[in-house]
Amino acid sequence: MILGHIGVRKGSKGLPGKNFKLICGKPLVDWSLEQLFDHPEIDVVVVSTDDEEIFKHAVSKGALAIGLRPDYLATDGVGKWDVWQHSLAASESLIGRVDIFLDLDATSPLRISSDITNALDLYQTEKPDMVMSCCEARKNPYFNLVEPDKSGALNISKPLPSIVLARQVAPTVYEHAASTYVIKRDYLKAAKSLYEGRVIPFIMDAERCLDIDTPFDFKLVEFLLNDRLKGNI
Repeated sequence: MILGHIGVRKGSKGLPGKNFKLICGKPLVDWSLEQLFDHPEIDVVVVSTDDEEIFKHAVSKGALAIGLRPDYLATDGVGKWDVWQHSLAASESLIGRVDIFLDLDATSPLRISSDITNALDLYQTEKPDMVMSCCEARKNPYFNLVEPDKSGALNISKPLPSIVLARQVAPTVYEHAASTYVIKRDYLKAAKSLYEGRVIPFIMDAERCLDIDTPFDFKLVEFLLNDRLKGNI
């Protein structure tokens, strides 16, 4: 059984109320929620939230009613892992054992259905503990990311024995993209954080990995979603 999951908090410092804010005609959370409901491989959908309005909205669409997220999981200092573990346990108490836990980040609505399919295919083929969406990093710590030393002088963040003169020859580096995750049930139950097991990248196009954290991000993603709806991308 594959459990499709979305975690959305009520609060947001960067953009208050962003998860239920209308974007291109519907709440932001619905872009990901509808992808889960529409995907043929997802058996059950659940939304973890501390927002009663979002919870009722999700349940009315068919999401599993696990209740509101506990207060200790509703602060901005809580990571995904603890929320995922709670959601898995709460869901299994209602539907029985889950085999695969698939999480979509509601702030990344530019993902397309084939991204979900391809992430699941990668998981089934490679059999890792977890598949995590990534994209090629726009900046590379071996080439054009710098940091100051004690004197304030800038140096390459990760220097190599020989100087890297072009980005194309620097070691490959990925950005962790908050979009799509596929996790083995037993790994999620046992581990205490993301990287304890074998976590492999699912490479997505960078433009589909944009996530919303600020008002500027919202405007940019809204522009790209509108372009897609018009058939331009």
